[in-house]
Amino acid sequence: MNQQGPYMQQRYQNQGNARPMPGYNGAQQQRPQSYTQGQDDGDQGQPKKQMQRKTIDYYGATVRGLELRAGGATMSLKNLPSDPSYTVDVFPPIFVPNEPETSLTTRFIWDAKNKVRYPINVIRWMPEGRWLITGSSSGELTLWNGLTFKFESILSAHDKPIRAMEWSHDAQWMITGDHGGIIKYFQPNLDNVKIIQGHREPVRGLSLSPSDAKFVSASEDQQLKVWDFRRGEQEQVLSGHSWAVRAVDWHPQKGLIVSGGKDNIIKLWDPRTGSCISSFGRHNNSVTSLEWNRNGNWLISGGRDHCIKLFDIRNLKEELRNYSTEKREIHSIAWHPIHETLFASGGTIGDNNMANDEGTIQFWTTDEEKQR
Repeated sequence: MNQQGPYMQQRYQNQGNARPMPGYNGAQQQRPQSYTQGQDDGDQGQPKKQMQRKTIDYYGATVRGLELRAGGATMSLKNLPSDPSYTVDVFPPIFVPNEPETSLTTRFIWDAKNKVRYPINVIRWMPEGRWLITGSSSGELTLWNGLTFKFESILSAHDKPIRAMEWSHDAQWMITGDHGGIIKYFQPNLDNVKIIQGHREPVRGLSLSPSDAKFVSASEDQQLKVWDFRRGEQEQVLSGHSWAVRAVDWHPQKGLIVSGGKDNIIKLWDPRTGSCISSFGRHNNSVTSLEWNRNGNWLISGGRDHCIKLFDIRNLKEELRNYSTEKREIHSIAWHPIHETLFASGGTIGDNNMANDEGTIQFWTTDEEKQR
């Protein structure tokens, strides 16, 4: 049975009805109407339609959570009433680390679109978490407001489609790679300060070392390259894949790089010597996504063979778990930043009879082989 914390139990006591919204005095409040001053006679005196844009602002709940935690209160999101007056009690996941099931984003909020539509190949949050940045097949970087979901600005960053994008751990730099093999450095204000011709073929993945001193790039030319970030010079070429490399990730604590590609194989590399340490985890189709867990032990891989595989670095000979996604090809995987055992996957279904389910996001936990 779910146990409520002392704080939530106190809130529910003597709570016959939901508390009134701030500023509500129990009577009907008359809102003033705004009128347009149009040039046409038919427009004058007509009420102007008010467009309300949804806003998701977690700062109020964060401040409240900090105050309650300082007072020793136990917080929980389980059994929280579905009422707008409790919005301030929808705490961010960091305040409920033992409740991963409360962090499943199952409700669709907003569909943000540009006037000129191009496929979006990569998407990342800005370091401060208030803006979202996307890279499209037009070579443009688009900035979106993460609270009101509206367009902010657009930058023509590359001449060819953007295929990879990653922020440094200190949040001072962003690197991008495009379909022409070009790698660019950007500052947080999106000023481009360096351009590198990294590969002959499209760049498919980028990842920085824990210290941000180096980064690795993966390309369809079957190679991975290790670069000195400050000088922008190549240090190692990692050769061993027999086909295009589609995914790469640098270990969060160690000098290890993992890669996967269209040859269906996952490889573990030593970036200092450029040698392959191990080849493991054969998929039955292309490996499209790889990511280390922040605990440094777990690795998940996704492929076009409708499978997600979980590995433990301490025993790479065997898969820790194998998750079946039925007919869905996996294109991206991401661990939850707070809940260590929770991750999400996204993909498409090749069966035309199930086309309505394409683009579905699935949630998984490491202790279960079924989706959440």
